[in-house]
Amino acid sequence: MKWRRLWSLRHWSHIFRRVPRLLGSSQVPVLDKLLLVVPALAYWVLPDVLPFIPVDDMAVTMMLMNWFVTRAERRHPPA
Repeated sequence: MKWRRLWSLRHWSHIFRRVPRLLGSSQVPVLDKLLLVVPALAYWVLPDVLPFIPVDDMAVTMMLMNWFVTRAERRHPPA
């Protein structure tokens, strides 16, 4: 992935619009949805138990969202 794309506001607005639609879509399998939700929730809880993890919760969640949208759109193209 290009760094320029990661800093693009257009890219992140696309990600934030697509995540709720993809999570609510019946086209995307539940396993794919769980690949976003479970790690994000685990990371939001684990830093309270393991405070030595240096990455911010929101940064990890945004990286997971980016990965999820890219994967879901590749496997299940929007109609």
